[in-house]
Amino acid sequence: MAAKTVSPSTVPGPATERDESGEQDRAADRTTDGGTSLAEGATGTQEPAASRGRTSIAGGVVEKIAGLAAREVPGVAALGGSLSRTLGAVRDRVPGGRSNVSRGVKVEVGQKQTAVDLDVVVEYGVPITEVAHEVRENVIAAVERMTGLEVVEVNLSIVDVRLPDEEDTEEEARVR
Repeated sequence: MAAKTVSPSTVPGPATERDESGEQDRAADRTTDGGTSLAEGATGTQEPAASRGRTSIAGGVVEKIAGLAAREVPGVAALGGSLSRTLGAVRDRVPGGRSNVSRGVKVEVGQKQTAVDLDVVVEYGVPITEVAHEVRENVIAAVERMTGLEVVEVNLSIVDVRLPDEEDTEEEARVR
């Protein structure tokens, strides 16, 4: 590097210097020993810190988001087949047992995309195709918004219809 001559009236500030061609250099990006500073990064890249590294989202996270989003839709009585719902009801009654929000939900998660399969129980009397359409829209919106993954498909299996009298017996079983 050639020696620089500067007059006292044109001394550059601490953040910048001008070389002989008039180009401005960032003094903060250089160290006196010729290395790189933290502003440049240890790899010598000028990428923002937010773009360095990798984020992976576990399948269980997507399952929970999809399960909660599906349950928000009016007309959805429950998720999961009858056996998983029965086991879930027993688990809910056990002290310290937690309800499983991902019951009836299966996902495949890639690096940028995901696919969701749902086993749905609908309320008696609801238009099933409309409920299925709303479930798809709600699940896609929630998963894409929260994870940034593209939802390539949401497959629904309507596995049961909850009859009005079934609600009463299920409520009584929970109260006991």
